[in-house]
Amino acid sequence: MENIKLLTVKDLAKITNHRSGEVKFGEKIITIPSSDNGWDFLAKCDADFVVFGIPEDIGVKANHGRPGTASAYENALKSLVNIQHNKFCKGSNLLILGELNVEKEMKESKTLKIHLKEDKKRLFQIVEKIDKEVSHIIHQIIKVGKIPIIIGGGHNNAYGNIKGLALAKGKPVNAINFDAHTDFRILEGRHSGNGFSYAFEEGFLKKYFIFGLHENFISKSVFNTIKELDNRVKYVSYEDIEVRKNKTFDTQLESALQFIKQEPFGIELDLDAIPNVYSSAMTLSGFSVNQAREYVHFFGKHKNASYLHICEGAPELDETNNSHLTGKLIAYLITDFMKSKTL
Repeated sequence: MENIKLLTVKDLAKITNHRSGEVKFGEKIITIPSSDNGWDFLAKCDADFVVFGIPEDIGVKANHGRPGTASAYENALKSLVNIQHNKFCKGSNLLILGELNVEKEMKESKTLKIHLKEDKKRLFQIVEKIDKEVSHIIHQIIKVGKIPIIIGGGHNNAYGNIKGLALAKGKPVNAINFDAHTDFRILEGRHSGNGFSYAFEEGFLKKYFIFGLHENFISKSVFNTIKELDNRVKYVSYEDIEVRKNKTFDTQLESALQFIKQEPFGIELDLDAIPNVYSSAMTLSGFSVNQAREYVHFFGKHKNASYLHICEGAPELDETNNSHLTGKLIAYLITDFMKSKTL
């Protein structure tokens, strides 16, 4: 665990707001003691779920996106630890591992210019380095029988999640992605727009479903690629469900599940699919928060649902003093996922 900044009991206490007569998540959440072997402790602890943060926006920058996603993990943590520990969802069923240490990589990335060829190449290399760390950590969490909940960071980290799950299971796995974009772009070097295409090309991703794709954001070349891979890559567009009303949200949830449920699968959710949520590609049109919560619950309750990844949130871009709302939304989605497995 040398590249993980472990969350300590002291860290937890600092951000937990204690109140008489109440029990907060932060009072019950498990952390790994510094004196213990991390992976051994994780294997033996009672918690089913493990939260892991990736505070970076390097993959977003490499994809010409707006930086800011590095702040989502810390923001979400402050909300998560202050929800109520009760019969519906228990903090004691959650271990917060901590965050990937990317301080050096973030510092270097700030000096690089995306329009310069060599700098862009270096950004791709840094993302590849992060890929290796993420896949190793996710692999380890799943191998000890726990369910990872990953807070990004950019959507480039889908690659590491999928690879880690595939290595833990010893076979290619599936993924469902609640997203306005395919993130299935060309293999030009690693960034936030091609995590799934790289995972597919390298044999870690078997089947992939994009839920709520915005038709305005799919290029002809990517569309043709998906068309050629129809038996392994499918999508339903946002417009088909909410604009033209050719399909319904509920029936498409079921259709997507039928496509991916035969193998272990990851649940991916890009916050830029939800209107007015600060993200690297913020939108005014898209599915509602309640639909996002329903999506997480629906897929999470299936036995093959193996991780949840919430990414692309960028609360630091919010200048209205409401940046805590992004963290609050992430906390809702995390507890919806936990409840889907326990209630």
